[in-house]
Amino acid sequence: MKPIILFAALALLLPATILHSEPERKPLIYQIDIRKNINNTTQLYLSRGMAEANRLGAEAILISLNTYGGQVDMADSMRTAILYSRIPVYVFIDNNAASAGALISIAAKKIYMREGASIGAATVVNDTGAAMPDKHQSYLRSMMRSTAEAHGQDTLVHGQDTIFRWKRDPSIAEAMVDERIAVPNVIDSGKVLTFTAREALKWGYCDGLAESVDEVVTHYLGYEEYETTVFSASFWDEIKGFLISPYVQSLLILVIIGGIYFELQTPGIGFPTAASITAAILYFSPLYIDGLAENWEILLFIAGILLTLVEIFIIPGFGLPGMAGIIFIIAGLTLSLINNTSFDFGEVSLSDYGRATMTVVAGICLSVISIIWLSSRIGSRGLLRNAALNSDLGDSVSVPVYQDMAGSEGITATVHRPSGKVIINGEIFDSISNAGFIEKGTTVKVVRAENAQIYVEPV
Repeated sequence: MKPIILFAALALLLPATILHSEPERKPLIYQIDIRKNINNTTQLYLSRGMAEANRLGAEAILISLNTYGGQVDMADSMRTAILYSRIPVYVFIDNNAASAGALISIAAKKIYMREGASIGAATVVNDTGAAMPDKHQSYLRSMMRSTAEAHGQDTLVHGQDTIFRWKRDPSIAEAMVDERIAVPNVIDSGKVLTFTAREALKWGYCDGLAESVDEVVTHYLGYEEYETTVFSASFWDEIKGFLISPYVQSLLILVIIGGIYFELQTPGIGFPTAASITAAILYFSPLYIDGLAENWEILLFIAGILLTLVEIFIIPGFGLPGMAGIIFIIAGLTLSLINNTSFDFGEVSLSDYGRATMTVVAGICLSVISIIWLSSRIGSRGLLRNAALNSDLGDSVSVPVYQDMAGSEGITATVHRPSGKVIINGEIFDSISNAGFIEKGTTVKVVRAENAQIYVEPV
């Protein structure tokens, strides 16, 4: 009986012994390197890196930062993701955290800097480096202040007095944006604030000096033994980051609309259609893969294109299908840029609506301007002037004279939109409609003839 009891006890203890003998998993520190200007690509790095850190169960996210700044809207998206991250996010400023980089750094739970690094100079500037109007500065001041305030206050007790002190002084964050803000003992008005590493340490905008990521993790975060996973961007990340730039998206919209317009001005299907389709694929593909563009939003855009074609080729004039087509096209392009869930737009902010609308409006405006410009320039006076024949041939070549045909009547042999062919006195001539769309088989009259070209109108 005793051997049986002993065997049962060993059987119960064996699994526990095996489990206990397994090596303990070391804490995982997920590292994201940002060493370029803040833009769509760096925002994509952070978004993908934080998602992978959550999937791997990382203990902390450490951003190794070296940037001179960049796009404020992308920096706002990145600082929001950092502030509300489930995993604590720390920043190690390897050299520079200027402008948008300062905003991202202030959002982190702790800031660590290398000797010789700097943080600040967050004034909003244009492409030439000149300061933007005050409404832009006001928005960034508010964003910097609210980010600093988000870290709360320390409670200090001195005898009978209780003092509340900001962990990161909001007035210092504002002074990094606006030269008019003076902070006692820190900076006078007339200068934009930039801290060195030791100045930032003194005034609460740096939590420690370190020379490497390893020193930050071991000395300040307290992980003697740990594993590190470094985010690695793929080639597709670079392409995707480029394509989702508002500037590139506006240019793609220009090509989409311009391609449709110029294709309708020429017979058959050619280069404009291919360019328009390619631009549409490049526009929607990264948005669809990223989860922004949903199926119904892309179908809305396609429906708009089809309604526009119906209006042009089937229904003469301009009516309800054409208006609905334009609305559907604009709606499809705009809604694809917004991070909604199906038909739920409750989580979409006003800034997201504004950013999407401005991108599409900019693309449409560029399209209209380009269409007007190209329409007047293509040919002997414009883009194709080197391919056009500019020589005066004199009498060496006979040119048909159509002036005597003014007033003649005929029947359209093809649809005119606006060019086509017309049958007059049994002969076929190239012609241009002087009154917009004309159906095939319509009786027309030659209203004028210029430069070996006749112009017709319905009788």
